[in-house]
Amino acid sequence: MLTQLAPLHAIAARRGDGLRPELANLLERRAKALSALASGEMTMSREQDNKAIVGRWFEGFWGNPWNPRIIDELAAPDMLLQYSLHAPRRGREDVRNFMMDFRAAFPDLKFWGAADLIAEGDYVVGRWEGGGTHTGPAFVDFLTGSLPAASGRRMHFTGTTVLRVENGKIAEEVGLDDGVAALTQLGILKAAA
Repeated sequence: MLTQLAPLHAIAARRGDGLRPELANLLERRAKALSALASGEMTMSREQDNKAIVGRWFEGFWGNPWNPRIIDELAAPDMLLQYSLHAPRRGREDVRNFMMDFRAAFPDLKFWGAADLIAEGDYVVGRWEGGGTHTGPAFVDFLTGSLPAASGRRMHFTGTTVLRVENGKIAEEVGLDDGVAALTQLGILKAAA
C-alpha cells in the first residue's frame, strides 16, 4: 500500500496542496514500520504483547507445577477471576487463596491451551482443557456442592476464557467452562435417568 500511496504524495507535493494529515501520518507510520522490519527492529504489537503475558499466566497459574509468584508478577491488584464452577474472586490475595485451596484438593491440577490465543486490543481469548484428581482435603468451593477428603474422583473438561490485559497486568479472567461435565465426573451432579 505504501508503494501505491507514495506517488500520490509526490504528485500532491508538486501541486503544492499536500496530502490530508491522516494520509500523511499513515505514510509516515508505514515507512517507519517498513524501515524497522528491514532493519530487524520490528517491535511486538500490543496484541502480541498481551498474548505473551496471557501465555505466561496460563503456564504459571494454571500449569503444573504452578508458580504462586506469577500472581504478584502478572495479576492486577484488583484482578477479577470468574468461572461458572466457583464464586468470583477479586484481588491478588483472594485469587491466591482460591488457587492454593484448589491445588491442595487437586494436587495434580493442570490446564493447558487447546488452540492458539486470539487477541484484539486489550482482550485475549484462549481455549483450554485440563483437570485433576481429588486426592487432597475436602473441597467446598464448588457453587453446587462439595467433595469429602480424598474422594479419588477425577475431572477432565474444557472451556474458553476471555482475559483483559491492562498496563501489562491481567485485570480480568472470565471463563466459560464445561462445568456440567466436571461436576458429573466428580459425582456432585447426577446424570438424568
